[in-house]
Amino acid sequence: MQAGAEVTKKESSWSGWRGQAIDLLYWRNVKQSGAVFSSVLLLLFSLTQFSVVSVGAYLALAALSATISFRIYKSVLQAVQKTDEGHPFKSYLEMEISLSQDQISKYADKILLYTNTCMKELRRLFLVQDLVDSLKFAVLMWLLTYVGAIFNGLTLLILAVVSMFTMPVVYEKHQAQIDQYVGLIRTQVNSVVGKIQAKIPGAKRKEE
Repeated sequence: MQAGAEVTKKESSWSGWRGQAIDLLYWRNVKQSGAVFSSVLLLLFSLTQFSVVSVGAYLALAALSATISFRIYKSVLQAVQKTDEGHPFKSYLEMEISLSQDQISKYADKILLYTNTCMKELRRLFLVQDLVDSLKFAVLMWLLTYVGAIFNGLTLLILAVVSMFTMPVVYEKHQAQIDQYVGLIRTQVNSVVGKIQAKIPGAKRKEE
């Protein structure tokens, strides 16, 4: 019973985190989403100007300056008011932050599953198990050579973050129009792929 309750608690916690992430991306709380979005962008733009070590050191110094100043302020305030409220960060110091063995095993299993899936898919593409899929992959890699010539990895990460915080809202507001255009594009792509499969020997997939 206790094990079942613990599993239910973990699943509930995971659902809570997922819900919070969705709320952030959909700007349910404008102030909270704005704070997270601006903080992440500021961090990424800082990395374009400074090294990772410098940015990490500056962030650590800023956090330490804030916590040390607050600790001294609360100590002085308690001394003046002659109160004994204890350590100002006591609740955070007593908070459990360590991962349990079950959690570590769960995350390790997920990572192993994703790794094995990626390896099998890459093997399938590089060894041309399906000619059309391998050609699609080759076209994608060719397009990425142009993307890499224009943008570096950090710039792409910034664009990804901006997209994460803008595309869900845009899709939510214009879902019908977007779905219509995506359906048209998908139909055209499937039509072109079907013609290619019909013309290239061995490209047509075997019927299950």
